[in-house]
Amino acid sequence: MATMSADPLAMGWQSVCSPYPLLHKPAQIDAPRVPQPLLFQAHLRPPRRERVRPGRVLPPPCGWHARSPPLFFASRFAADNPLALRLDLNCLGVGRKFSYQFLSYKKSAFIVQAAVVPASCPFLDNAEERKKMSERYGFTQIGEPLPDNITMKDIMDTLPKKLFEIDDMKAWRSVLISVTSYALGILMIAKAPWYLLPLAWAWTGTAVTGFFVIGHDCAHKSFSRNKLVEDIVGTLAFLPLIYPYEPWRFKHDRHHAKTNMLSEDTAWHPVWREEFDSKPLMRKAIVFGYGPFRPWMSIGHWLIWHFDLKKFRPSEIGRVKISLSCVFAFMAIGWPLIVYKAGVIGWIKFWLMPWLGYHFWMSTFTMVHHTAPHIPFKASEEWNAAQAQLNGTVHCNYHRWIEILCHDINVHIPHHISSRIPSYNLKAAHKSLQENWGKYLNEANWNWRLMKTIMTMCHVYDKERFYVSFEETASDDEIYPIKFLKKFMPDYA
Repeated sequence: MATMSADPLAMGWQSVCSPYPLLHKPAQIDAPRVPQPLLFQAHLRPPRRERVRPGRVLPPPCGWHARSPPLFFASRFAADNPLALRLDLNCLGVGRKFSYQFLSYKKSAFIVQAAVVPASCPFLDNAEERKKMSERYGFTQIGEPLPDNITMKDIMDTLPKKLFEIDDMKAWRSVLISVTSYALGILMIAKAPWYLLPLAWAWTGTAVTGFFVIGHDCAHKSFSRNKLVEDIVGTLAFLPLIYPYEPWRFKHDRHHAKTNMLSEDTAWHPVWREEFDSKPLMRKAIVFGYGPFRPWMSIGHWLIWHFDLKKFRPSEIGRVKISLSCVFAFMAIGWPLIVYKAGVIGWIKFWLMPWLGYHFWMSTFTMVHHTAPHIPFKASEEWNAAQAQLNGTVHCNYHRWIEILCHDINVHIPHHISSRIPSYNLKAAHKSLQENWGKYLNEANWNWRLMKTIMTMCHVYDKERFYVSFEETASDDEIYPIKFLKKFMPDYA
């Protein structure tokens, strides 16, 4: 076993945590060489004006990479004991611990516990660590890193050609499923007593999500061989959602071309620190949006990205205006008819609540597909298409009735390998990817722990750590929505 120095000064701890001076320089310890993480104890003496408050989350040492919440959690220790710093990598699946103790300093002090690894550590290469991370984050598998020399063509070549074939019968069967299930949902809302309305809304919101998936296939030219048919069906399918078809199509194409690319991806990406620090009101809105309101954040995305003509190229404006006209016509005719027949309460019951149910699924699918503590967003000069599409996309299984009503949109990795694969072939395509590229795939079953991980950890962009929680970037009184989620969201996986 090699001998190495575990000097926190060399790790940058002094520069980050100043003014908490080290009282003793640490001794030599036996430990594996980097990238294996270590556990050590050190004595720090916080100055009187800079006491570490119990429950305060501290930043990790410079150049080190924290991977498990809490990153640095302070709790009160005995008054006559030193401040101890423990870097405990048990949570990362490292079986062995390494520790040593310094001389006691008899002042009021606290204990800080942390899980860290070097920022350059290729921890995903370790199968045991990936397994531990999977359990902690709510995944069934976290894939190993895809080699840099693998290209999209290499992956595409392994998919059977029949998976790209359009089957008109299957395509129109999906339309029948969505129309029938939506009509059943409307009937349930009309007949259900008040205490069963939430179930009726959940069903109808899921059913109308199927309309979106049909339009989604039309936009990707995987619904019909006739482009005019696809434009008509796509526009009609989006109307009950008051979603403009062409503006969404233009922006969604860019999402596929620039998946998980900073600034360029038109789907969700981490919060920029500069944006978060801009204004107090903006900070509060972002904390709520990326916290408890995240399952409905697609409403904000819908408003921001699809109704502003300035966001589109001149060549796109004509088609964008046609889609916007269709949406406004539906609102001008459909909404008054609903109010006329059922009143404002009827509009809420029959349209608004299912629409919110749709946005729940839209938001949930989007964030689960592309958001996890170990999945990076990268700048364009560092971005790799194959890694982003295969390694940076998540496959998530849901209850079968959800997958049927939503036409398997949750089978998302093959859709990012090629958007020309029809929705009814996605399961077969994913099976092919499992056979040929299975060890690189990120997979999960939808569960509370997975959602809790995303909503309480994946917030602000950090180049080395991918995500930083709001708990590290905001004051205690600003992050109470995140604290609420951590306390009350179940942790079942």
